[in-house]
Amino acid sequence: MSLADLTATELLAKYRDGSVSPVEVIADVLDRVAALEPQLCALYALDADGARAAAHESEQRWRNGTAGALDGVPVTVKENIATRGTPVPQGTAATALVPATEDAPAAARLRAAGAVIFSKTTMPEYGMLSSGVSTFHRLTRNPWDLSKTAGGSSAGAAAAAAAGYGPIHVGTDIGGSIRLPAGWCGLVGLKPTHGRIAVGNPYAGRAIGPLTRTAGDAALALTVMQGYDPRDHTSIPPASDVFDVQVRGLRVALLLDAGVGLPVDPEVTAAVSSTAARLEQDGAIVEPIGPIITREMLDGLDRFWRIRSATDIAALPEERRAKVLPQIRQWVSTATDLTASDVFHGYTQMGAMAAAVTQVFTRYDVILSPVAPITAFPAELAYPTDDPSRPFEHIAFTVPYNMSHHPATTVHAGFSTAGLPIGAQLATPHHQDLQALALAAYLATRLDLSGNNPSPDAEYVPETAEER
Repeated sequence: MSLADLTATELLAKYRDGSVSPVEVIADVLDRVAALEPQLCALYALDADGARAAAHESEQRWRNGTAGALDGVPVTVKENIATRGTPVPQGTAATALVPATEDAPAAARLRAAGAVIFSKTTMPEYGMLSSGVSTFHRLTRNPWDLSKTAGGSSAGAAAAAAAGYGPIHVGTDIGGSIRLPAGWCGLVGLKPTHGRIAVGNPYAGRAIGPLTRTAGDAALALTVMQGYDPRDHTSIPPASDVFDVQVRGLRVALLLDAGVGLPVDPEVTAAVSSTAARLEQDGAIVEPIGPIITREMLDGLDRFWRIRSATDIAALPEERRAKVLPQIRQWVSTATDLTASDVFHGYTQMGAMAAAVTQVFTRYDVILSPVAPITAFPAELAYPTDDPSRPFEHIAFTVPYNMSHHPATTVHAGFSTAGLPIGAQLATPHHQDLQALALAAYLATRLDLSGNNPSPDAEYVPETAEER
């Protein structure tokens, strides 16, 4: 196994006993990047020289006993999470490229813990797509199948994690933007309790969280990044939950039909149902439930987000406005048809979603569902529907937890007959982020996916571009 494929917890153990150096690890990661990045296009602002220098500094800290909690661990952060000196284009050619003046809270905490932030990762246009389509970045592709999307809007983070560009990758999520790509790339992706990781530029539903190959690494990243920061008035102090779960007696709500949006692919239903069956066999109390949200809720959210995006784009100078992705411009072009009552009603649907989710948690400890109703769609499509008037038909399982602020994580639950990963989603009550990850870790040991894993090489989880 390559050093690039080791988990963060494995790397830290090897740094601690001196058997491996951060310098060796970043060299391996950069070799992996050089081999695969021309096909995957997951990275933005790669800083190889800075990474090597940071790794040498980390090596010295390990030698003198001053290493931090993530010292020497290679990490990427999504390009909309500011890092000092790097512009934040928001995935669009319409943004003026002005270097950020400081690290955002999450990046600052990673750096303070000794993490080697060697690159930013790509995102689609304004983060408004669940794909890698962007007028600024090259098209990001899925390492499992280069013809498919890695998802979005944390597109590059998911592709980088699945391809083994080191163990920890940090994304953002406002409607599923961590969990959707994690599910389509066979990863653990956590959208934490709202405010647990300070965003720096807060907005309703927006969260920052890790995409990793193991739940343990996601938990480690969460504990490093969490905590209050005065730049984010919605941020909260670190929680006191623990990385542990008792499956016997766990009350699990099984949600297989979102009630709105795209129909669920039978292979997705089968994988999530098998996950539920495994939990039931191990002593959990699994009960099917009906849809949590309604068409009115999803359409209301669409209207509110549409007017918000239309307002932002209208404020751009004409020459920059013309650079916005045509599908986004088409979507916002209908905003002028909305009345003030339409927009206000759309805003209220965020609260309606939150209330609906919270009611379920009065009866259950976990909500188990698909992450997405479909497997990864063609990479070139901005939306799985290929229809700018129907952009949110695939987020009905994920977006409710952004609005309700509950933590939700993904777990790899199987493969389609085409060899594409299928993700299951585990949502838990507020501040039980580590319990959600502990359940994902438990399932990773209990779900037998060996029989349908299409990867021919144990060194790489997916079939990579290099192997093609």
